[in-house]
Amino acid sequence: MKRFIKVIGIFLIVMFITIFLANRSIINCTNDKHSDKIENVPNKKVGLLLGTNKNYSNGNPNKYFYNRIDAAVELYNAGKIKYIIASGDNSLPGYNEPEQIKEELIAKGIPEENIFLDFAGFRTLDSVVRSNEIFNQDDIIIISQKFHNQRAIYIAEKYGIEAFGYNAKDVNSNNISKTQIREYFARLKVFLDILRRTEPKFLGDKIIID
Repeated sequence: MKRFIKVIGIFLIVMFITIFLANRSIINCTNDKHSDKIENVPNKKVGLLLGTNKNYSNGNPNKYFYNRIDAAVELYNAGKIKYIIASGDNSLPGYNEPEQIKEELIAKGIPEENIFLDFAGFRTLDSVVRSNEIFNQDDIIIISQKFHNQRAIYIAEKYGIEAFGYNAKDVNSNNISKTQIREYFARLKVFLDILRRTEPKFLGDKIIID
């Protein structure tokens, strides 16, 4: 029993150190590649808006979603981007993140012809890599909250994509601790994906943005 507890203890220590190093590496490597100040954002052709559900499971509005919408609209209206790729999950009947994003963007005044939908952005890696593999973009603005942008930018650069992040307003809520914990493990998985050179779940035909 003591030996088992010792093994578990060593495993937890190694896991903690690995997560810490992965987190610090992503922060350090992306430190100057994202901003919440629109004047610091370079002009690029396309913004990649990372999806999430517009409502929480309890039916309340998801502020992460709406803050990302606002950030994308700010970029477009400031002339920082010309087109928006709305990337998200569309794997379940009645659940369609890209369409939700599109509806909100149009309601905010973004022309429909300037919005392109990526229905296979099941996770951040898929969204980022598909922006290049499917939409032929190798220099993009990524739009999400700061913690998410850091991870997405790191993935982009490891897959040969130039990226700068515009940080949408973050969310202060009771779920923030859960979000942070999930993010730590997501950052650890990034390194496993890079080592294995993981590809998106789906690729498909090219889509021309013009």
